[in-house]
Amino acid sequence: MTRYRRDPAVHKRAKKGSIFAAALILCLCIACSILSSCDISGEAVELSDASQYGSQSIASFDPSSIPDYDGEDYIVLNDGLPCFNSWDIENITGEHYSELDRLGRCGVAYAMLDRSMMPTGKRGDIHQIKPSGWRQKKYEGLVDSDPPYLYNRSHLIAYALAGEDANELNLITGTRYMNAETMLPWEEEVMRFLEGSNDHVLYRVTPYFKGDELLSRGVEMEAYSVEDEGRSICYHVFVYNVQPGIVLDYATGNNRAE
Repeated sequence: MTRYRRDPAVHKRAKKGSIFAAALILCLCIACSILSSCDISGEAVELSDASQYGSQSIASFDPSSIPDYDGEDYIVLNDGLPCFNSWDIENITGEHYSELDRLGRCGVAYAMLDRSMMPTGKRGDIHQIKPSGWRQKKYEGLVDSDPPYLYNRSHLIAYALAGEDANELNLITGTRYMNAETMLPWEEEVMRFLEGSNDHVLYRVTPYFKGDELLSRGVEMEAYSVEDEGRSICYHVFVYNVQPGIVLDYATGNNRAE
């Protein structure tokens, strides 16, 4: 079950059909395999129109294909091509957040973003939310914050993009490093685009939990600028949930200095 928020004043696309069906995984594989290439020269990125259903992220349909952390802050997935398809473009409006699973873990969050959804005020208090794997600890000299807490309540869809405050469906346990260093540049790219445009960005962030682990291994991030067919924004990356100098137990969220 997915929770929805909409902005009907902005999004006037085709009526919403039924989302995700039994053939979803097969359709996604087709969609991802025939996407055109993202091109830094500003060429359009044509999305597949082969599917009548919404797409899925790689962490949702093939999580085993995401490699374990090997020293890189992030990796590029699917040659940088998001796995969206034409159904997504025509039908997705507003924000969508998955219900927590049986272990209290967040699922995929996605949205059709536009400038009107961006907040105009400061973020509210979110300290009452304790996401799965929340085993907080301070590391003086290893975590670049004051106080030097290891974990942040990391938004899947950044507050700056959609104005979500204490939404437990949108907050995971993320290291300070992932939240403030490695996710931020990708979020800021979308934020800058929206601030200077009336266009839309189709956006999806999927946390990847391995098995029954409570701390995510990282987040898969996809973004695509709609009206210019990906000329401005087009990326697909997996950002690892790590903190230099600290060993994380992903099963529980426990942690220790190396």
